[in-house]
Amino acid sequence: MTKDKVTVTRRRVFHIPGYDPIHPRRYRELYRSEGAAQSKTSGYQIAVQAGSRDESFHWWAQAQIDGQSVDARIDVLVWSDIVRDSMAHSIPATYRQLIQTAWIYISTGTLRRLMWMRKGPVIAALYPVGVLLLQLLIALQLGWGLGRLAEAALNGAVSGVGLGGGLFAAIIGWLAWAVKLGILGAVSVFLLRWFKKHDNRIFAHYLMHDYAFSAQYRGATPPELSARLAGFADQISEALEDECEEVLIVGHSSGAHLAVHVIADLIRDGRVPAEGPALAFMSLGQVVPMVSFLPEAKQLRADLAFLATREDLTWVDVTAPGDGCCFALCDPVAVTGVTPPGKHWPLVISAAFTQTLSAARWKKLRWRFFRLHFQYLCAFDHPKDYDYFQITAGPLTLADRFRGRAPSKSRIDVPMSKYTSLAP
Repeated sequence: MTKDKVTVTRRRVFHIPGYDPIHPRRYRELYRSEGAAQSKTSGYQIAVQAGSRDESFHWWAQAQIDGQSVDARIDVLVWSDIVRDSMAHSIPATYRQLIQTAWIYISTGTLRRLMWMRKGPVIAALYPVGVLLLQLLIALQLGWGLGRLAEAALNGAVSGVGLGGGLFAAIIGWLAWAVKLGILGAVSVFLLRWFKKHDNRIFAHYLMHDYAFSAQYRGATPPELSARLAGFADQISEALEDECEEVLIVGHSSGAHLAVHVIADLIRDGRVPAEGPALAFMSLGQVVPMVSFLPEAKQLRADLAFLATREDLTWVDVTAPGDGCCFALCDPVAVTGVTPPGKHWPLVISAAFTQTLSAARWKKLRWRFFRLHFQYLCAFDHPKDYDYFQITAGPLTLADRFRGRAPSKSRIDVPMSKYTSLAP
């Protein structure tokens, strides 16, 4: 299942972000600041150096952990440009997305089955629907109210000068009606644009685009993303020929199911050398069921089943019940209903935010849902066996670090999906 224990001196790490339009520089600076905080807490040393600009976006981490020196190159596999393009929709198009996405999840029965597992991510999915509808209602009501006031004022002015009656009165009535509709439209457009401009505070448009992107092909991978994933596989394949002890793929949030596709393709294509570096996969805060439960996610379901039995892979799935934006402790293979004979991946464990964060920090972060969703990439006050920086820049392979580790007793591994067909 795993190779003999080795000491890692060089590691290649590939980070696949979730649906994030921000430049990958954000991840480097997060690694730098949070790595410094974790090393101070845990008593090791880690330094971060930017990589050369003429290559894919990456940085170097040099660490001294447990008396061992480790060099790690960390590449961000970028698809933020695809994310930005998918978010470049007009306001009417966003509301059309809302209707289409809601219909797909409700009509297929997927939404109901997702709620059987964890209500947190389903609430997160319904949040943009509720907020966008509320924004539309506020805009229409305010526009209609101001239009009514303008109509009444115009009719009152005409009556006040005694010009009522006959054809002129009818013209004034039509004019007042047109003014009311004009004000309704102008105020509604202004408010909806204002809401969108300030979406960086409430994330309603952002989340709507996120769920719509995953659902637009009813679970199948969008063509432009498929081409990008093939490029990711090429980058990782080159690293597997490198002189290092481990190649680690990290998939965060929706990046987890993208990583599943990439790794499955690499292994099927015979691009994982038998005598090469150890191949490891760590899924963090995954939302795999949001896609794998959809009817056309046949390739994703096939890839999940394929990776579940691989002996040339170590797969650890890390979530936390305190993260309301993920399917915490839900085994993505099992709940999707594609458990094959001989399944032994993933190892499902909890980052246990309530135990690994101090009481003061947990109190501060508890209701900051989006920040908590990124906690897996950050420092912990009382880290246990999950320490992102020791995993990415420490001397142990992922296999050795979690060797003998029992899965979480609270994991959910009951089949839930209505759709279980696999791609041939």
